[in-house]
Amino acid sequence: MRVDPRRSRERMVRDQIQGRGIHDSAVLAAMLKIPRHEYVDEALHAQAYADNPVPIGHGQTISQPYIVALMSQALEVLPGMRVLEIGTGSGYQAAVLAEMGAKIYTVERIRELHLQACKRMQHFKYHNVYCKLDDGTLGWPEQAPFDRIIVTAGGPIVPETLVDQLGDPGMLLIPVGPSRQAQELILVRKEDGRIKQENKGAVVFVDLVGRHGY
Repeated sequence: MRVDPRRSRERMVRDQIQGRGIHDSAVLAAMLKIPRHEYVDEALHAQAYADNPVPIGHGQTISQPYIVALMSQALEVLPGMRVLEIGTGSGYQAAVLAEMGAKIYTVERIRELHLQACKRMQHFKYHNVYCKLDDGTLGWPEQAPFDRIIVTAGGPIVPETLVDQLGDPGMLLIPVGPSRQAQELILVRKEDGRIKQENKGAVVFVDLVGRHGY
């Protein structure tokens, strides 16, 4: 099936994102601009703008458009902020945050996905995105502290390694739960040395694998 990228993005933003209450103009502009179908295999281009996650291989997915928008808005990212992303995947979430003006440090543990995402960042000229192949649960300590941290896989706990790499003030967003069927999106705020957590609702993500994951 042939995809009309512009019209597909317009419908996605209008129906799936704005229609569910996402109002951050930077998030909307980024998701309207980025060709989401270019972040999945060609055979799946027709599914790229659907209201669900899409497989990208190795048991991983590109998240549902609404979830990408929800997490991007919840982080309250401003231009110039340093953002650590755990779980590069296709690179789509990193691209959204990069379009919002942040400087992105993204970590992926699967070599093939890491290499594909790096090529996409180069192709689309995201010079503000830096990629690393490693255990994401360890973060990127050499580049810490970060203004924001986003984890795009669900783990059993909020890793202390990531909290330690969060600036003050700073925010960390991560799905947490005992399994994919019992996850909550947790927003961690660090301010004046104090840590507060806020539950943003139920979600379903692939497993966060690593020393501080499953």
